[in-house]
Amino acid sequence: MVTRLRPLPLVCCLSFTFASLPLQASSFFTSVASTPPPGVSPLQHQLLQLAPTATPEALRLAAQALNCADPSAERLAVIDYSLPSTEPRLWVFDLHQHELLFEELVSHGQGSGDAYADVFSNTPESYQSSLGLFRTMNSYYGRNGYSLRLDGLEPEVNDLAYERAIVIHGADYVSDAFIAQTGRLGRSHGCPAVRQDITYPLIDSLREDQYVFAYYPDQEWLATSSFLRCNAGATHLAQR
Repeated sequence: MVTRLRPLPLVCCLSFTFASLPLQASSFFTSVASTPPPGVSPLQHQLLQLAPTATPEALRLAAQALNCADPSAERLAVIDYSLPSTEPRLWVFDLHQHELLFEELVSHGQGSGDAYADVFSNTPESYQSSLGLFRTMNSYYGRNGYSLRLDGLEPEVNDLAYERAIVIHGADYVSDAFIAQTGRLGRSHGCPAVRQDITYPLIDSLREDQYVFAYYPDQEWLATSSFLRCNAGATHLAQR
């Protein structure tokens, strides 16, 4: 993201380009432009820069959870279930290359709501989506085509994701055409389903020990998640 700096009063009458500055001065301005504001972690600042239209609170908590679990992680996907399914609410970040790889529609479970999701669980056969931090596993071909297994890292919140077969997969009901017909996306059995056109590259960008963070302002989860309070016992909890 390009950050525009206000002209400095002492040099406003000089004619020069940023590229013509000495290397030391250029590095100084770059550092100032990328310095997080007070109270904002470097990772949160990075996410905000790459996805300025995303919900800031979702990104703040995603950064907090990942800093707790695995600060050196390469890739992170953030799902914001507080947004309706008609809006892009899935972002995939390459944290090492400082790139936003995807900004996409994503479905929620049939049991979680209609156009909006507002009910979540870890219960098998509930057809509800789960919140919290997941670590990605292997990709495979199943009944929904090319899919990505998820390992839920939060006990009693999402740790039954593997048992419930909660995976990322493509679906024909995730499309602008479906929204035009029904006023919402189709719904899954709890899986975060994506557009079929981007299934392969999106899954390949996240497979094998990357992270997915699913957000909703659920007060019980916010108050109890160990990844959102990162005390000494929770630090690097995902590395088990």
